[in-house]
Amino acid sequence: MKDQSYYREKYVRNLPSKFCPGCGCGIVMNAFVRAVDELGIPKKDIVLTSGIGCSAWIPSPHLRFDSIHTPHGRAIPVAVGVKLFRPELTVATISGDGDLAGIGLGHLIHAAARNYDITVVMVNNGIYAMTGGQLAPTTPKGLRTPTTPDGNPYRPLDVSQLVATAGASFVARWTTFHFRPLVKSMVEALETKGFSFVEVLSQCPTYMGRRMNLTPYELMRAIAEGTSLKGEEGKTRIGVLKG
Repeated sequence: MKDQSYYREKYVRNLPSKFCPGCGCGIVMNAFVRAVDELGIPKKDIVLTSGIGCSAWIPSPHLRFDSIHTPHGRAIPVAVGVKLFRPELTVATISGDGDLAGIGLGHLIHAAARNYDITVVMVNNGIYAMTGGQLAPTTPKGLRTPTTPDGNPYRPLDVSQLVATAGASFVARWTTFHFRPLVKSMVEALETKGFSFVEVLSQCPTYMGRRMNLTPYELMRAIAEGTSLKGEEGKTRIGVLKG
């Protein structure tokens, strides 16, 4: 097995981290570069796009790939444009749930329906983390946020199920706790011809962890224990949902 320093030196720029201690974005970054390395894709053959938000910092500025940091919610159409112009490239979007399932939801649905040959990784921490922890389309029901002080009255949007229904070729959902299956699904997503989507349920220690009085590890465990491969009542189904 390759040492962690191998991936860091080969794929990650030597920059101060933008992420809060305990944030799941570093785990997602680690999983993505391991998938790229396993497939042997040259760095020059990859283009990444991202929108606005904590998760959008994963590709830009941290990773040693060509990347485009787009306006809020516009990462997918920019990725589609790159793929149409340079179809030989591997094109992927890495961004958050607010950017992809809130501001950019229309782009996500139509890109999946048209089955464009790109990969989208959505880091879902259930809130708008970069701007203060406000209500997002994926916020768990009942959670108190600055914009829902009495608790979120709405059901969270099941983004993976929506993308699968729209017609994507590959859809998977994991948590940051399920690291090895997450890497495997990212490998499958990058190999898939057509639209592929990987949702990663991730911890935000700053806004959700403090609000729930949980350490980053406790929050990560709570997310993992709130999911199920079998889709039990009251739990979020994880695994490869379509492929």
